[in-house]
Amino acid sequence: MTTQERPAEAPEREVGRARVRREDARLVTGRTTWTDNIALPGMLHMTLLRSPMAHARIDRIDVAPARDMPGVVAAFSGRDLAAELGSLPCAWPVTEDIVLPDHPPLAVDEVRHVGDPVAVVIARDRYEAADALEAVEVDYTPLPPVLDMEAALAEGSPLVHTEKGTNRCFDWPLAAGDYDDARNRADVVVRRRFRQQRLIPNAMEPRAVVVTPPTASEEYTVHSATQVPHILRVMLAMVTGIPEQKLRVVAPDVGGGFGSKLQVYGEEALALVVARRLGRPVKWTESRSEGYQATHHGRDQIQDVEIAATSEGKLLGLKVDLLADMGAYLMLVTPGIPILGAFMYPAIYKMDSYAFHCTGVFTTKTPTDAYRGAGRPEATYAIERIMDELAAELGLDPVELRRRNWIGREEFPYTTIAGLTYDSGDYEAATDKALGLFDYRRLRDEQRERHDRDDPVRLGIGVSTYTEMCGLAPSRVLRDLRYAAGGWEAASIRMLPTGKVEVVTGTSPHGQGHVTSWSQIAADVLGVPFEDVEVAHGDTRIAPQGMDTYGSRSLVVGGVAVHHAARKVVEKARRVAAHLLEANEDDLEFSGGAFAVRGSPEARKTIQEVAFEAFSSHDLPDGMEPTINAEHVLDPDNFSYPHGTHLCAAEVDSETGRVRIRSYVCVDDVGKVINPMIVEGQVHGGLAQGIAQALYEEAVYDTDGNLVSGTLADYLVPSPPDLPDFVTDRTETPATSNPLGVKGVGEAGTIASTPAVVNAVVDALRPLGVTGIDMPCTPERVWRAVQEARRGPPEASGTEGGTA
Repeated sequence: MTTQERPAEAPEREVGRARVRREDARLVTGRTTWTDNIALPGMLHMTLLRSPMAHARIDRIDVAPARDMPGVVAAFSGRDLAAELGSLPCAWPVTEDIVLPDHPPLAVDEVRHVGDPVAVVIARDRYEAADALEAVEVDYTPLPPVLDMEAALAEGSPLVHTEKGTNRCFDWPLAAGDYDDARNRADVVVRRRFRQQRLIPNAMEPRAVVVTPPTASEEYTVHSATQVPHILRVMLAMVTGIPEQKLRVVAPDVGGGFGSKLQVYGEEALALVVARRLGRPVKWTESRSEGYQATHHGRDQIQDVEIAATSEGKLLGLKVDLLADMGAYLMLVTPGIPILGAFMYPAIYKMDSYAFHCTGVFTTKTPTDAYRGAGRPEATYAIERIMDELAAELGLDPVELRRRNWIGREEFPYTTIAGLTYDSGDYEAATDKALGLFDYRRLRDEQRERHDRDDPVRLGIGVSTYTEMCGLAPSRVLRDLRYAAGGWEAASIRMLPTGKVEVVTGTSPHGQGHVTSWSQIAADVLGVPFEDVEVAHGDTRIAPQGMDTYGSRSLVVGGVAVHHAARKVVEKARRVAAHLLEANEDDLEFSGGAFAVRGSPEARKTIQEVAFEAFSSHDLPDGMEPTINAEHVLDPDNFSYPHGTHLCAAEVDSETGRVRIRSYVCVDDVGKVINPMIVEGQVHGGLAQGIAQALYEEAVYDTDGNLVSGTLADYLVPSPPDLPDFVTDRTETPATSNPLGVKGVGEAGTIASTPAVVNAVVDALRPLGVTGIDMPCTPERVWRAVQEARRGPPEASGTEGGTA
C-alpha cells in the first residue's frame, strides 16, 4: 500500500477569516434534502383536523365517514390512539408545585385552543387526506375562553384545565438585597407597565416529519425539520414507548427555526405511532396557516417594572413583577423561558437590590415557548425602556445615565445582583465606537432644531446597551433551575488514512453555518487545509451524543468541544510522531500541521503522515491503539456574555403616526470571531426580527379566542423594503471561560434592537407628552398615543405608561 499524497500546505490561520459558507451552494441551488422533499415507496400522507374553537368539550367524534373517502387508508380520533401515546413532555418544571396538565397529542375530551388537533386522516396523497378531513364529524359544547392573564387569575374565572382548579401555573421569585429599603432611600422612583406582545415564528421551512417503520433493522427512522434531533429521540421514546435504541432521528437540512423547532410536537409523535400501526412510511407537512395555530408562539408577557435611583442617577434597586402567558399547555421548555430572563433584568448595571417575581398563567391560546432570545429580549426591553424613562425623569442624557451605572472594564469578573458572574466586557469601548459611527451629537442637535421649529416629523434617538447570557449551560446550574437536561455538548474528530478529516458534532444547524465554522476551528488546531475537513451532524446514528442547537450555545459549547477534540487528536498524534522520529514527546514542536524535533527542523512528520501510520499500525508505540481519533464532551463552567450598544434614529410623523428608521448603528462584542461574514449574517437576521417586534409583528386574538392574525396577509412580517440599512461593527473582549474566547452571536441582534427602536419612537414624541407606546408601534398606535397625550396626562398605571 502506498502512502497518501502529500497534503497541500494549511493556511496560517482559519479562525477570523471571512469565508463564504461552504453549505450555501447546495442550499440555494436546491441540491439538498428538506424533510418535505423526502419521497419513499408506499409513503402515506397524514393530515390533522384541528379545533375551530378556543375552548370546548368534545361530545362526539366520528372518523368513520372519512375512512370512506377516496384514497383514505385510515383515520383516528384521540381516543383511538390514547393507549399508544403518552402526554407530550415538559422538561422544565420550574417549581416543585408547578401545575402540569396532561398534553395529549390528539385531544380526547376537551380542546383548549384554536388549532388543538382532534383527529388524523391518512391517505395516499396529501390532497386526498386534506379533503377527507371535511368528512370527520365532531360535536362540540362551547366553553368560555380564557384570554386575559389578569382576568384568568381572578376568583371565579373560567378554568383552562378544570381538574387543576386554577389558571395559575407557577410562582417563581428571585430576590437580592432589600428593595423596600432601596425604594425608601430613593429620590426618584419610576414605574412602568410594558407589554411583550405575542409573536409567531416564521421559519422559511414549515415543520415537517417523515417516519419510516422498521425494516430488517427493526429501527424506526424519523426525519424531522427539528433543531433538536437528540432531545427529540429521547422524548419520542418516552411518549410512544418505543425503545430509544430502536429510534433513529435525522434532522436533514432545516430551513430556519428561531426556537420554534426547539420542540417535541404532537405531530411527530402521531406520525410515529401511525407508521407503527400501518407499517408504512408516513409524512406530514404543515401549511403556513396551520403552523400559525399550532407551532408554538413567543413572548406574551406583562411586565410591571419599577426602578429606584438617587437624584444623580445612581441606581438603588429594581423590581419586576411579571405575568407570563403559558398558553393552553406546557410544551418542552415553556415555563423556563421567563425564568431565563429573570437573571438579565439588571443587565449591565450595578445596583443594591433586585426583586423579581414571575407568575405563569394558562390561557386558551396556542402554547408559548422559545423564540429567538427566549426570555432575554423581554428582560432587555424592560430594563432599557425603564432606563430611558428614568433618564427623562432626571433630565439626563440616556447615554450618560447608563455610563453612571454600568460595570466598568476594570471591574471584571463581576457578579451581578442577580447572581451571574460576567467574565469579561468593555461597555465603554462598544458605546464609544457606536456613538462615533452614529454621529450622536449631530443627531441630538438636529433633534433640538426640529423641535424648535415644531416640525411635525419629529426625530427620536433610541439607545440600547445590552448584555445576554449565551451557551445554555453549565449542567449544574440547569439542575438548580430544575431543567431536566444538561448543558454539555459532544464532538469527535476522525483522522482518515488519506489525511482527510471528519468532524462529528452534536449540534444541529438550521442556518447558522456550523459546517463552515467547525471546519475552520478544526483546520486551525490540526494544521490541515480547510477544504480537507468535512462536518457531519443532525443524525443520531452518525452523531449519537448531543444536546443540539438553541440559546446561542452552538459555538460556545459545541464549537469549543470541537476545539478540545482536535487538541486531543494532536496530543495522540504527538505520541506516534515522537516514536517515529525517535524523540521525546516534550522535544516536539507542532506548527503548520507538522511535528518537528526542536533544534532539528528537518526531522518532521505531518499529522496526515501520522494518521496513515496509525492506520497501518506497523510501527506504533507499545500499548497504543491504532488510531489518533478523539472525542470530547464539554460541560462549560459558565455562561458566556456578549454585549454591545445599539443606536436607532427614527423619524416619526406626529400627524400620521408613520415611523421610519433613518439610521441604525450597532457595535456588538461577541468575543473572538470565527468567521466575520457569518457573524454579520447573524446580526442582520437578528436585527430584522427585533425591529419586526418593535414595529410590525403581533399575534391577535378576538374575544372568542380566534387567531385573527392567522395568515401572512394579517401578520406583518417585514420584507427588505421595510427595514433600514444597518451599520454594524464590533469590539472584541475575549471570553475567559473557553479557550477560543468566543461568546455567541445568534440572538444578540434580536435582544438589543427592539428597545433601541421603541426608545427612539418614544424619544421623538416625548416633548408632546408621550411616555410609552405598546408594541408594535404601528401608525395607528403612534397616532393614538399622540392624540391621548394632547388631551392630557395618562391615568395612573397602564401599559407603557404609569407613574413617576
